[in-house]
Amino acid sequence: MVTAADAGHELSIADLHPSLSDPALERMTFLNEVSSRFPDAVSFAAGRPHEEHFDVDALPRYLRVFQEHLAGRGADTAQIGRTLLQYGRTKGIIHELLARYLALDEGIDVDPESIVVTVGCQEAIFLTLRALCAGPDDVVLAVSPSYVGLTGAARLLDREVVPVGENRGGVDLDHFIDQVRAVRARGKRPRAFYLVPDFANPSGTSLDLETRKTLLHLAEQHDVLLLEDNPYGLFQAADGVRVPTLKALDTSRRVVYLGSLAKTCFPGARIGFAVADQRVSTGSEPVLLADELSKIKSMLTVNTSPLAQAMAGGKLLEHGCSLLRANEREIAVYRHNMRFLLTGLAQRFTDVPTVGWNSPGGGFFAVVTVPFTADDEALELSARRHGVLWTPMAHFYDGTGGANQLRLSISALSPQQIDTGLDRLRSMVVNCAR
Repeated sequence: MVTAADAGHELSIADLHPSLSDPALERMTFLNEVSSRFPDAVSFAAGRPHEEHFDVDALPRYLRVFQEHLAGRGADTAQIGRTLLQYGRTKGIIHELLARYLALDEGIDVDPESIVVTVGCQEAIFLTLRALCAGPDDVVLAVSPSYVGLTGAARLLDREVVPVGENRGGVDLDHFIDQVRAVRARGKRPRAFYLVPDFANPSGTSLDLETRKTLLHLAEQHDVLLLEDNPYGLFQAADGVRVPTLKALDTSRRVVYLGSLAKTCFPGARIGFAVADQRVSTGSEPVLLADELSKIKSMLTVNTSPLAQAMAGGKLLEHGCSLLRANEREIAVYRHNMRFLLTGLAQRFTDVPTVGWNSPGGGFFAVVTVPFTADDEALELSARRHGVLWTPMAHFYDGTGGANQLRLSISALSPQQIDTGLDRLRSMVVNCAR
C-alpha cells in the first residue's frame, strides 16, 4: 500500500507494460493466494502437490547421493564444490538424469543435449515462446480453457493467444484447423499450439491415442509446432497402460516437450525443463533449438540453481531415475482422492439435475457445472458463508467462457477434507441456486 509518507516520483500504470493491467497476470496471483485469505475454509482451489510425504530430512541425503554420482564420474572434491556452488552450465547439470527418466517413464528417447533445465516449467514456457515468435505476426494457439501461466507469458511477450476449443476428446481438431486457417487469412503465422494432453489444468481432460496421432499429423500438415506441457501425466487414476505422450509419438521433431518436477519431486526446488530437439539452420552447421533457448536463459536467469538441481537429481538417482517409482505413494493418494471426489459428487448432486461434472481419468482437477454464475463474488460468498473454496473456471478463458463452472482440485486434501468440503459445496450450490 502506498501512503502519503511515500511521496516522491509517481509512475503511471499507463506508462508501464500493458500486461501489468491484464487480468491474465492477476489470475496467477489470485490462484496462489486465495487460500491464505480464508485459512479455515476447505480449499479445493490450490493445485499444489500433496504435502504428507514431504521430507526435509531427506534433502541432505539427496545432495550426498548427487555428490557421489559426480565422484563416480571422476569429479574430485574441488570439481564437485564448483559444480554445486559456482555459476553453472546454462542448460543445467541434471540433463542426463532427466533424459534417463524420459526414456524409462515416458518412452521418450532424446539426446541429453536437447534438454534445457529451467527455473520451473514457467521459464521453459517463456523461453520457448520468446525463441519461436520472431515478430509481431507470430501467433500462439492454445486449448481453451488453458493454464493461466501460458496466457500470462504470452502477454509479457506481446504475443496474441488464439483459443482452440476443447471437447471430450481433449481438442476440437476441426476448430484447430479452422483457427490455423483464420490466423493465416489475417496475414499472421500460427507458430505454436500449446496444450496439456494428460489430465489438463484446469479441465482434467485427456487426449486419446487416435486424437494424439491425428493432431501430430495436422501439425505437420499445417506447419505448426506443438508445445506439450505434461506436469500430471504420471497421476493416472486407474491401473492400466498409459497413453503415450505426444513427444513419444513424435517422429518429425514437431513437439517441444515442457516438463516439471514441481508435482513429482518438490515444487520448492523450482525445477522444470524443455526438450527442444528441433534442428535450427544457421547458415553453417545446424544447432539444437535447446542451444538457442539457453542463449535466452543466459540473459534471463543465467542458470538454474545447481543446489536445487542436485537435490532433485539425488531423488532421481535414488529411484533409478524413475519418477513413477519415486511417486508411488503420491500416485496412490491422488488416485484415491479423485475416486473419492467423483463418488462424493454423485452422492450429493445426482438428485440436482442442474449440476453436472466431468470424470477425469487422473490428475488433480475436475470441473463442476452449476446453475449460477461461478465468479469471484460467488467464491467470496462460498468462502465466508459456507467455508469452502474453489476456482472459477472463467479465470482460465482468455475472454468469455466458464461462467457457470468451477474447478475442484483434490491434490492437497485428505479424504476427510474432501468429504467436509463437498458437504459445504452442496450447501453453497443449493443456496445460490435458489
